[in-house]
Amino acid sequence: MALFLGGKHHPGKHTMPHSIRSRVKGGTFFFTVVTQQRRHLLLRAPVLKALRESFAEIQSRDPFTLNAWVILPDHLHCIWTLREDDGEFGRKWGRIKAGVTRRVLEATPNIPDRAISRNKRGEGPVWQRRLWEHRIRNERDLQTHLDYIHYNPVKHGLADAAREWRFSSFHTYVERGFYGQDWGGVAMPEISAGE
Repeated sequence: MALFLGGKHHPGKHTMPHSIRSRVKGGTFFFTVVTQQRRHLLLRAPVLKALRESFAEIQSRDPFTLNAWVILPDHLHCIWTLREDDGEFGRKWGRIKAGVTRRVLEATPNIPDRAISRNKRGEGPVWQRRLWEHRIRNERDLQTHLDYIHYNPVKHGLADAAREWRFSSFHTYVERGFYGQDWGGVAMPEISAGE
């Protein structure tokens, strides 16, 4: 079964902050999004709820496919595929991040981090303003980034095997037959995904 889920096969590029973003319509992208000052916020119940609600809200208004994901205490990784007529992910991320922040501040008005001023996009106090993106180039690149996502909790010492981490899409991929239940309990090869 083919894993590559979208976009034309153009040479990819790693894009860093303040550079030109890739705008491939129907493209598949790997993202890393980090909390403000690497605070361990993302596994708190109000933040997890806000993430679910914000993703659902934006996907219903401006659809994209969330192919894979992992949430760790201070960052998350995911892979999206945009619609064939859509090359814009920056606006979606801005809305998701602002929605999470708004929901978290409504749910926890006394959150200590609230003293941090919001930036003009409404991303603080939860998120760093920037995100890291990589356009997926082909099947092998996709598999590399799927492995990176699902192995990330083991890499960071949060689990002994991928199956032990419940905040990821790993179990969905096991059900679909892409991974065995015991995958990710040994060291992964070096891969070039950002963090």
